[in-house]
This record gives sequence, C-alpha cells and structure tokens, in this order.
Amino acid sequence: MHHFSVHSSCSNTLFYPIIFFILFNAASTTNQISNYIDRIEISSSRKLLSYNGDVLAINPSFSIENFRLKNAYIALQAWKEVILSDPHNITQNWVGSNVCNYTGVFCSPSLDQPSELTVSGIDINHGDIAGKLPHELGLLYDIGLIHINSNRFCGTIPESFLNLKLLFELDISNNRFVGKFPDVVVQMPNLKFLDLRFNEFEGALPKQLFERDLDALFINNNRFSFELPDNFGNSPVSVMVLANNNFFGCVPVSIGKMVRLNELLLLNNNFHSCLPNEIGMLKNVTVFDISYNEMMGSLPDSIGEMVSLEQLNLGHNMLSGMVSSNICTLPNLENFVYEHNYFSEESPACLNLNAFADQQNCLRDRPMQRPALDCQRFLSNEVDCTTFKCALPPSSPPPTTPPENNCCICLPPPSPSPLPSIEPPSSPLPLPAPSGSPSPPSISPSPSPSSPQPPDLPSPSPSPSFVEPQLPSPLPCENQRTPSSQDMSSPSP
Repeated sequence: MHHFSVHSSCSNTLFYPIIFFILFNAASTTNQISNYIDRIEISSSRKLLSYNGDVLAINPSFSIENFRLKNAYIALQAWKEVILSDPHNITQNWVGSNVCNYTGVFCSPSLDQPSELTVSGIDINHGDIAGKLPHELGLLYDIGLIHINSNRFCGTIPESFLNLKLLFELDISNNRFVGKFPDVVVQMPNLKFLDLRFNEFEGALPKQLFERDLDALFINNNRFSFELPDNFGNSPVSVMVLANNNFFGCVPVSIGKMVRLNELLLLNNNFHSCLPNEIGMLKNVTVFDISYNEMMGSLPDSIGEMVSLEQLNLGHNMLSGMVSSNICTLPNLENFVYEHNYFSEESPACLNLNAFADQQNCLRDRPMQRPALDCQRFLSNEVDCTTFKCALPPSSPPPTTPPENNCCICLPPPSPSPLPSIEPPSSPLPLPAPSGSPSPPSISPSPSPSSPQPPDLPSPSPSPSFVEPQLPSPLPCENQRTPSSQDMSSPSP
C-alpha cells in the first residue's frame, strides 16, 4: 500500500507537466494558426488595394482619365479601408472612380500637365475620424495641402510622405499621433506651414527644422523635451508656437536674427536662463509670451526697441529688478503681464497701460504683492546671468606683439579636429503605380529660395582660450625674426 502511494505520487508528478505541455502546445499552435489566418485575411484584403502592380486594384469597369487619378483612387481607397470610425460619414461617398467628387478631396490641373486633373488637396478637418495614415498616401504625388486636424488618427507619419514633393501645408493637429518628431517633414522641399499641435510626439527636434524655409511652425502641446540649438535663430518663420512642452535651458542669443518673426509663444516650458539682450532686435514681433517658465535676472533695456510689440507676457517667472518706462511706453503695447515675479520697481507709465498685471511681485505700495520675507530671501541673492552659459563662444583675443628680440615660435597652436564626414541621405524611391498605368513622371518643383540644407552636425565644443607656452631661455636665432604684425592668437572656434 505504501509502495502504491509513492508510485501514484510519482505518476501524478509526471502526469501534470505532460498535460500542461500538451495543452500549452495546443494553445500555442492554435494561436499561431489564428494569427496566420489573420495575416492571410489582412493580406488578401489589402491585395486589392496594393500599389505593387496588381490589376485588381482598380475595377476594370471604371473609366479613370489619367494615371494621377488612378493613383489617387488607390490611395484614398486604402485610406478608407483603415478608417475605424467615421461618425459624420465624411468618407461615405468615397466610392466609385470619380475621386474629385469625394467629400474633402479637391482636384485641380496638374502643374506639369495642365490638361490633366489631379488631387491637389485634402481637407477633412473636424471629422472625428478614427484610423491611421496608410503608406499608399505617398501616391498623391501632386498634392499641395493636407488638413486633417481634429480627428482621431493615430500611429506615425508614413515614410512614403517623402514623395509629396509639392506639399506646402500639412496640418495634423489635434489627433493622436505618437513617436519622435516626424523627420520626413523636414525633407519636404516646398513645405511652408507645419502644424503638429495637440498630439503625443516626444523627444528632441531635428536641428534642420530651424533651417527650413517655413513660414509658420506650430508644435505646442506635445511631449517634446529639448534644449533649443544655437541655429534656432536661423528659422525664417513669421509665427512660432512651442508652448506646453518640456523645452529647457537657454533662450538662444541667435533669436535676434529672426527678423521676419511676428509672434513667438514659449509659455509653459522649463526655460531657465536670462532673457538675451538680442531680443531687442525683434522689431516686427507683435506677440511675445514666455510666461510660466524659470526665467531669471532683470529685463534687458533692449526690449524698449521692440517697437511693434502689442502683447508682452512675462508672468510666472523669477525675473527681478525694474520694469522701466522704455518698455511701458512702447507705441503699440496694449497688454503687459508681469505678475508672479520678483520685480521691485516699476515705472508709473506701466500703470497707464490699457491692460497690465503686476500682482505677486515685490512692488511697494501696490496691492496683492508677495510677502516681504519672501522678497527679501530671493532678492538677497544676486543673479549672475553668465552662470547659465547661454552666450555664443567669445571671439579670439586680440593679437599680441612679441618683443623685437624674441625669436619666432615654431610651435603653432593645434588645429581643431576636422568634423566627421556625413553621407547625405539618399533620395526616396517613388512608389510604383498600378500595372496597366504609366509610371508617374518625375516632377521637379521650383527650387526653394532657401539655401541647401546642411547635415545635422554635432556642435563642436569651443576651443580653449590660447595660453602662450612657457619657453626655455632663448636660443640664438638664425637670422629669423617674427614680423611684428603676425597674428599669434589661437584660431577662432
């Protein structure tokens, strides 16, 4: 009996793993078969809309007048297939061969062949449509405008958008796109208007973005976390909105180069520096908002040179010093907000503005100010703006003239290390059209007026200041003398 009990226990020990192994394998096999069937069904359903040359992609009974509209039919049908929800039935009439009659789709004569119609724009704003962007949209070679804001599109921007060489307006705001900044948009040669607001993009911005010939850039209300690069001021935009992200560090001194800028909104980030004096060079700016950051120091007097300024918001920072009359008497200033800072003086002229806010500062005889102890603690520590290291590297020191009885120094300063060579990205391959349709011709848009884009190179660290080496006792010079005008300074960084 005892022997049987032991044997039974051993049998049970072996029995349960065997049963578990069989059941696990059966479940795994079932899942594999199910996944395989799903892939076959997806593949089959996508096959009719493939741009890889399947003639079944277009119903043979359809009469489509040119290959551009055939490509558009494939692209729009592929898009309709991946739409999961369309509560307003915007895509309900996306059937049949006449794509120019589809809701939100606009056609016009093609640029290179005016006798042929082509899809030149898509506008389905505020449709509340859920789905994604299929790669077939890259077949819309002639499109110039895509507006899909206020929907529920998710995923990422397809790489096939590289083929949209004529696109000049892209608005995908207020959707559910995710991932890194869509680098594909930086490579669109004619893009002027870029709106990525209210999505879930994250990470850094490519430095090339500020070299593009954009007129408007809206990337607010995402998850970008980045320190603005030195080439920030190279951007020719008239409107830039970076608000409600996680940008940090300095406001670059190159901001003074943005001579075309009209509106700049940097509010609700983590900028932590002093305002650069170069801000006064923004003569055309009408709206400047850097509220809800960690800006410190006093206000540059150069702000008084921003003659077009209408709205100035510096609230909820850690600025201090005086709010001077040269700011409050700007000819067009209508609204000046500088509440929740540590200003200790303000010009009486500020109180004459149509709209101003100076609460929660350290201003005597003004209502709703900070407690005196709070002001004393903060203002007792002087702010040194140089500690933020926001300025560009200083220029080389002036040349020194060696004494006449010195011999030449034969040890030149070390040359800076060469920048690494970077292979330029290869041009994207065009998406093939369906079989039976002629291949789309290569469209060469007019070259952008901006100069060619430099590669994204790492910023070289500034060269150390030149220190003249200690020399041994002078040796007899063999009729060599250093000309007094020779520049012995280090090379500019």
